[in-house]
Amino acid sequence: MSPRTIDMHAHVLVPEVEEMVAGEPGRAAEAAFQARSSTRASNDHNRHLFADVYGPKLTDIPTRLRDMAAMGIEMQAVSLSPTQYHYWAEPPLAEKLVEAANNRLAGICRDNPANFVGLGAAALQHPSLAVEQLRHAVKDLGLRGVEISTRVGVRELADPGLEPFWAAAEELGAVVFIHPLGCTLGERIAPHYLGNVIGNPVETTVALSHFIFSGILERYPGLRIIAAHGGGYLPFYIARSDHAYAVRPESHSTPHQPSHYLRRIWFDALVYAPEAVATLVAQVGASQVVLGTDYPFDMGIDNPLERLAAVPGLSESDRTAITGANAARLLGLE
Repeated sequence: MSPRTIDMHAHVLVPEVEEMVAGEPGRAAEAAFQARSSTRASNDHNRHLFADVYGPKLTDIPTRLRDMAAMGIEMQAVSLSPTQYHYWAEPPLAEKLVEAANNRLAGICRDNPANFVGLGAAALQHPSLAVEQLRHAVKDLGLRGVEISTRVGVRELADPGLEPFWAAAEELGAVVFIHPLGCTLGERIAPHYLGNVIGNPVETTVALSHFIFSGILERYPGLRIIAAHGGGYLPFYIARSDHAYAVRPESHSTPHQPSHYLRRIWFDALVYAPEAVATLVAQVGASQVVLGTDYPFDMGIDNPLERLAAVPGLSESDRTAITGANAARLLGLE
């Protein structure tokens, strides 16, 4: 029997990865880029949170299991903290980073099979290597797929060089969880923690728009894509994309309008307000929405079932689907 409550958006931190990147120039450059869309106050507060609050939750399984029980969550689909993508790494280091991350995730799942399934990592900056890592993760380690960012350096997810990765993901039936790290708007959104507050949803909106308009979902209709944070702003304003498809020749790039492809993607329900969840369901269908907490970060939530219960207009079958049945189907747990 599959779990009744599944959180599709929950992170872990792999200490071995942190040790491997310490002192690397690429890591320093990445940190400098992230700092441009934040302030010193936000960066200092985040360092405190990682050291004193997030640390045990990201690394200690008994702590995590207690928190899951308090939330009413039976299973988490665990994925890396996005701070551990490290798409700057050259092949030798990238191999080691992904190997360490995926072995740790697989170990968590192997030791606690009733509570965890894993979404591993892949070095998308090296597409052929990423395909090998994806195959190993799914075929050999038993992971259910991978987590990726909304872009890979300067590459969009629709970059032609990534086509082999999407073909492999479809072939393997692998879940691909799209989760942003930072935002390209830079200093404009540094104050007030806007780099996360609006930056993360902006990045997901841009990534999914490239994904849809480029025709990836037309070429690979079997892809199992899930987008974090309710898919950013796209599901709530998809009518504008449909309008562009109707009136702009350069936007008429696929056989169907964008909303058709939007309904082929899964989304977590981490949009905070019950009415927002209702709108998300109205746009994409209850079959495409799953629970997500963003555990253990402060922009996440710790009462997903309570919030789902407050969503207006859902049938009991809808609630059952969103609580766990959709995720079980997506993950192949049925």
